[in-house]
This record gives sequence, C-alpha cells and structure tokens, in this order.
Amino acid sequence: MNQVDLISLFLLLMTALGIFSGNMPITIAMLVLLMVRVLQLHFAFPWLEKYGLTIGIIILTIGVMAPVASGKISLQTLWASFFHWQSLLAIAVGMLVAWLGGRGASLMGSQPTVVAGLLIGTVLGVAFFKGVPVGPLIAAGILSLIIGKG
Repeated sequence: MNQVDLISLFLLLMTALGIFSGNMPITIAMLVLLMVRVLQLHFAFPWLEKYGLTIGIIILTIGVMAPVASGKISLQTLWASFFHWQSLLAIAVGMLVAWLGGRGASLMGSQPTVVAGLLIGTVLGVAFFKGVPVGPLIAAGILSLIIGKG
C-alpha cells in the first residue's frame, strides 16, 4: 500500500471517529479533505493550509458575536459585564487563551514535528470528549510552556 492510500485510510478512520462520536464538524472536515485528495484537487491544499485557520477563526468569531449583532445581547448588557467579577475573570481568561494561541502559532511554525500530535489529539478530543476543534493553537501554546519554546 502506498503513502497516498495510507493517508486516505487515515482520513477515513478520522471520518469514522466523527460518525461514531456523533461529531458532525469532524465528519464533514475529514470528508472534505478526503474528497480533495480523491478528486486530485491537490492545488487546494496549500491554500487551505495558508488560509484555512484564518477563515475558521473568522467564522468562529462571527458565531460568537452573532448574539451581539442580532441584538440578543444588548450593548447595555455588555457594558454591565465589565462590573461583574465573573465577566472580568472571563476577560482575563480570554486574554490568556489568546496569548497561548499566539505562542502556539509560533511553536507550530518553528516545530512542525509537534503538529501531527496536536492535530491527532484535537481530533480525538473532539470525537471522544465532545470538544470543539479550536484546540491545536491552545494545545501548542500550553506545550510551548512545558517544553520552553515560543
């Protein structure tokens, strides 16, 4: 069996994990990547690698900010949150996670050998623990703290 077949088999295994765990985002993502391989659309991979994360973050941000844009969460409610200890803690945690994500991006760029493990760990976490696949950058940031890189 050649390498192309093994990669497709791996993508099928990840698809099965998504189906087995009932996690539609993993299932769809793996099927899209598998289709790009099967349909010989290899020109898309560099584009996906370069812009996929940014597009994903944009879509995630749209989803998070939609309640504000729709008026479901008012500006008055947002302003009041700055005076509540839990909201202030949430702001601090959000800043910490953003900082970790920045360290993670640096680590993933400078240590590409860790990327495969981070990605597999994220997919398994999504599949088995009902997680959300935003973990690789944060995981890399935490890893950078542990191994002293970034």
